[in-house]
Amino acid sequence: MSKESRETRSLNRKGEPRRERREVDRLFVAYKPPFVSSNSYLGHLKWRYGAKSGGFSGTLDPFASGVMVVAFGRFTRLFRFLNKAPKTYRAVLYLGAQSPTLDLEGITKVSAVPPVSEAVLLSVLTGLQGDRLQTPPAYSAKRVQGRRAYDLAREGETVALAPVPVTIHDLKLLNCRHPFVTFEATVSEGTYIRVLGEEIALALGCDGALVTLERLREGEFIFDGERALDPLAHLRIPENRFLGPERMLTLGQKLPADSFEKQEEGAYIVAYQENFSIIEIQEGRVNYLLNNQSRRGRA
Repeated sequence: MSKESRETRSLNRKGEPRRERREVDRLFVAYKPPFVSSNSYLGHLKWRYGAKSGGFSGTLDPFASGVMVVAFGRFTRLFRFLNKAPKTYRAVLYLGAQSPTLDLEGITKVSAVPPVSEAVLLSVLTGLQGDRLQTPPAYSAKRVQGRRAYDLAREGETVALAPVPVTIHDLKLLNCRHPFVTFEATVSEGTYIRVLGEEIALALGCDGALVTLERLREGEFIFDGERALDPLAHLRIPENRFLGPERMLTLGQKLPADSFEKQEEGAYIVAYQENFSIIEIQEGRVNYLLNNQSRRGRA
């Protein structure tokens, strides 16, 4: 093989140097820029860190930016145990903008609307707080008979999605420079901020679409320069103590339920030295959910 052929094979389709992919275990918070999909940005992060596998929590719309909790390797198994709620967003709502996607990427028409007072805005925001039902937008990743709702909507089909319970914990008015309203929302998982923006506009008697959307926080997770996180500091499951020989854990051997300090059913962290395992006790049996994992991960 010629030197030129070897050099060509070492580049990816974008002409960038190929990176060797390896097993990386890492938990961190990334910041997705706007106008790139969450999956595409995960691919970029995997390339940058040379990770073979990875995942993230909470898809952000392509036009949105902000916090994404990312895990590589075996740390992807930790997502269901992380404290990722409530979530906090900052958004700018364009009053009078019509958009089937409820954001700037789908704006088809803008109508002039009369200015609203701060007192009226505050009253509307207060009225939207609390527990209630919210209908997901037609342009969403929800599945309808096995297909994504946004694919059906783009094909012109009518998409009817069932309302889901959500909680709007807090809704603050940050700024109003007509026709733009900047607000901050702290909400439960599963809440669509695009729909919340539409609800604000409808309560004011007009259309509305988001022109910016930024996720500031997912539960206790904020962006801190992609610093590697100690997973034991963020898992929302109790610790348990294994009373038998430590080597049984390190070797992944079968563990009897009565060899643990706590024997009630549930998932537990079992920490030892610089490593930990996550086990689940169910019907008197012990199953490994994650075994003999270094809390520092693998880089």
